[in-house]
Amino acid sequence: MDRDSSDEDDDRRNLTYQNDTTRSGFNVEGLEPQMRRRSKLTFHKGYLFALVLPLLIVFIYFSTDIRSLFTSDISSFKFNTVSGQIRESQLQALHLLNQQQSSLLSIWNHTLVNSNNITTVQFDDIKATLLTQITLNKHIQQILLSPYKAGDTLQNGTALDPSSAGYSFHRCRKVDQKFSERRTIEWKPRRNKFLFAICLSGQMSNHLICLEKHMFFAAILNRALVIPSSRFDYQYNRVLDIAHINDCIGKKVVVPFEDFMKLKKNHAHIDKFICYFSTPQPCYMDEEHLKKLKSLGISTGKLEAAWKNEDVKNPSRKTVKDVEEKFGSDDDVIAIGDVYFADVDRDWMLQPGGPIAHKCKTLIEPSKLILLTAERFIQTFLGSNFIALHFRRHGFLKFCNAKKPSCFYPIPQAADCITRMVERANSPVIYLSTDAAGSETGLLQSMIMLNGKTIPLVKRPPRNSAEKWDALLYRHGLEGDSQVEAMLDKTICAMASVFIGASGSTFTEDILRLRKDWGTASICDEYLCQGENPNFISGEE
Repeated sequence: MDRDSSDEDDDRRNLTYQNDTTRSGFNVEGLEPQMRRRSKLTFHKGYLFALVLPLLIVFIYFSTDIRSLFTSDISSFKFNTVSGQIRESQLQALHLLNQQQSSLLSIWNHTLVNSNNITTVQFDDIKATLLTQITLNKHIQQILLSPYKAGDTLQNGTALDPSSAGYSFHRCRKVDQKFSERRTIEWKPRRNKFLFAICLSGQMSNHLICLEKHMFFAAILNRALVIPSSRFDYQYNRVLDIAHINDCIGKKVVVPFEDFMKLKKNHAHIDKFICYFSTPQPCYMDEEHLKKLKSLGISTGKLEAAWKNEDVKNPSRKTVKDVEEKFGSDDDVIAIGDVYFADVDRDWMLQPGGPIAHKCKTLIEPSKLILLTAERFIQTFLGSNFIALHFRRHGFLKFCNAKKPSCFYPIPQAADCITRMVERANSPVIYLSTDAAGSETGLLQSMIMLNGKTIPLVKRPPRNSAEKWDALLYRHGLEGDSQVEAMLDKTICAMASVFIGASGSTFTEDILRLRKDWGTASICDEYLCQGENPNFISGEE
C-alpha cells in the first residue's frame, strides 16, 4: 500500500529536527537581537568569573602539590599491582618447592634403603628424576622472576633446556631384551599329528593369547597346530599373518582349517578331547559349540579333564614335563581346551621372542596390511616420537572397582599421571586408544598440559575418502571390522616410543608382547598411575 507524500514530509521533518525544538533555521536577523540581550547578562557573569579564577588557582597552588596529587595515586596503583604479582608468584613457588621436597625425599629414601643394590636401570631412573627436579627448579626461578623484566630473558633463553646445561641423556631408552640368552624349544611336528586349537573364553585379545599358548603346547607335543574355522572362532587370517609363522619356523607348523579339512577329505575326528581346566566348565564347551563343530564336519569323543579341580580362577603352576605327561599321545588329532588361563613355565613362556625357536622377532604378529596401515597412520598424524595410551575406561570401571583399594582413577588424577610421563618421555603427542566417552576424553585433553602447552591426544579419525593412510584396509574390504580395528590399535601402540597401559587388560598384554618382541619396549613403559616402579612392565626389576 502506497504512502501519502505528506506522510513522507512529516517523517523527514521529524527525523531531521526532532532534537532541535528551539530553532526552525539559521536566521541571522532573528539571532542578532537575542545576542544583544544575552550579552549584557553574560558580560557581568564572565567578569566575575575572571576575577575569582586567579584567586582560586593561587590558593590551590600554595595549599596542595598538584603533581603529588596525581602521581601518588598512579604509583600506588602500580605498587599494588606488582605487589600482588609478587605475592602470587611466591605462593606458586612455595607450592612447587613443597612438591620438589617430597620428590627429593622419596629419591633419598629409595637410595638409602637400596644403596648397596642399585641396578643400572634404577640409577638411570634416579638421574632422570633428578633432571626433572632441576627443570622444576628452573621453572620456580622463572615464576619468582616473572613480575620483573629479568623474567622475560629467562623465559626466552635456554636456561630451562636441560640439554643446554649438560644434563641430557636418554631418559626413556629401549630395554635390552637379551634375545641371545633366550631359552627355546624346537618345533618339529610329527607327520599327520595335529593339535586342534580350542579358544572360547573372552574376546579377541584372550583368543590370541590362547592361540600363542597352543603353539607352545604343539611344539612340546611335536604336532602341527590347526587354526580354527571362522564359523567356530574368529577369522584369524584377517588380523594375523599365518604364513609368517611357517616362514619363521622354516616348516609348515600351522595349518589353516580349510587345508586341514582337505587333508581329511572334509571329515575329521578329534580322537582325544582334553580339557585343561575342569572348573567352572570343562573347556568352556557347551551344546551350541559342539553343534558348530559337527556342522563343520568335525566329530568328537567324550570330553576328558586333565586334572581334577583345576580352576581358572586359581590355576596351579605347571611345567613342560606336566604337559608331556597329560597330553602326550599317539592319536592323530587331539584337542586341548581352553588354555588361556594355563600357567606353564611362565618365565619361559613370557620371555621376549617367545619360547619357540625361530628366525624372526615374533611369531604372532599383525597381518602385513595392518602393519603398513599403522606405519602410514604414524607417519601422517604422530611422527616417530609419541606416547601411546591405552585408556580402557570402561574396563577400569569393571576391573579396578573389584579391587581394594580401587585402581579406577578420576580424570584429573589420570591426567596428572599422564602429564608426568609426558615430561619424563619428552614426547610432543599422545596416541589415545580408548573406550571412554567423549565427555571423559574431552576433559582429559583439557587437563594434559606441560609448560603452558596442550599435549594433543590423537585418535584414529572416521573413514574419509580424501585420506589415504587407511586405503589398504578399504581396498581389501577390512574397513569397519572391529577385530581389524582393535589389531590396528595394538600395532600403533606397539610402535610408540613409550606405552602407558591399562591394568588388568588382555589388550595391554598383547601390546606388551609385541613391544618386547619388536624391541620397542621402553624403561618408561608403565601401567597408568602405577609408575612408582618404572621397570614394572619392562621386566628389568
